[in-house]
Amino acid sequence: MIRSMTGFGQAEGTVGTSRVLVEVRTVNHRFFSPSIKLPGAYGRWETEVREAMRLKVSRGHVTLTARSERLATQAIAIDDERFAAVVSQLRDLHDRHGLSGGIDLATVLRMPDVMSAPREEEDTGTVADLIAVVDRALDHLGRARAEEGARLAAVLRERLDLVDAALQRIALRAPERLLAQRDRLRAAVKELADGLAVDEVRLAQEIAILADRMDVSEELDRFRSHITAFHGVLADADAGGEPVGKRLGFLLQEMLREANTTGSKAADATILHDVVGVKEELERIREQVENLE
Repeated sequence: MIRSMTGFGQAEGTVGTSRVLVEVRTVNHRFFSPSIKLPGAYGRWETEVREAMRLKVSRGHVTLTARSERLATQAIAIDDERFAAVVSQLRDLHDRHGLSGGIDLATVLRMPDVMSAPREEEDTGTVADLIAVVDRALDHLGRARAEEGARLAAVLRERLDLVDAALQRIALRAPERLLAQRDRLRAAVKELADGLAVDEVRLAQEIAILADRMDVSEELDRFRSHITAFHGVLADADAGGEPVGKRLGFLLQEMLREANTTGSKAADATILHDVVGVKEELERIREQVENLE
C-alpha cells in the first residue's frame, strides 16, 4: 500500500522483569536510516532490533527509543545468615564497650550485604521478548503511515487532474497558435517585400519549418503517457505493491522535462501561462511524493 514516510507508533510489553515502552518515529530520508536508543541491558540486541525495523520500513529516517522500568512486584532480598551475624557482632560490640541504647532493625539493615536488590542483568528477558514489543510498535507505525499515505495519494490524484486539464488546453491552443504564426509570418514577408513578388514555394517551406519547430504534439503525448504511468503506479501500490516513492520521483522528472520543452517551443502567451501552471503543480506534487515511502 501507499505509505507516508512520516509517522509514529508505540507499544508496551514485559521483557524479563521489566516493563518496556518502545516508541518509533519516522521522517523523510532517501534511504533506510535507523537510529536506535536502547537501555544498557538490551544494548547487545541492537542488531536484531535493526533487522526488525528494516523488515517493516524500507525508506525513511527511523528513530526507535526503548525505556524500561522495573516491575513493582520485585522484592528486596534479605540475607538471613548475614542479618543474624551482624546482629551478633553488634551486640558483642555493645556489651564489650558498654554502649548506651539498643540495636534497632534500621541499623542492622544499613549494614553491608544484609539487603540486596536484584541486579538489572539478572533477568533481562530474551531478545524474542524485546522484538515482540518492537514489532507491535512498528505495526502501529505502519498503520499510521498507511493512513497518511492514503491521504497523500488522494492529493496527488487531484493535482494530476489539474495538470491533465492544462495539457488539454495546450493541445487545443497549439493548432490555433500555428495558424496565427503562419499568418503573422506571411504578413511580415509581404511587408518586407514592399510590393515585390514573393516566392510562395519558399514561403511555404519556411512556414513548414516553423510549424515543425513549434509542434508540441510529441511532448504532450509523452507527458500524458507519464501521467498514465503515474496513476498506474498509485493503483499498483493500492493493490499491495512495492514502495512507490522513488518511481514516482523518476516519473515527475520526465514530466518536468516535457513541460520545459513545451514551454521552450510555445512562443505563445496562453500556452506559456498553462506551462507555468503545470510546473507549479508538478512542484507541489514533488513535495508530496518526497513524503512517500
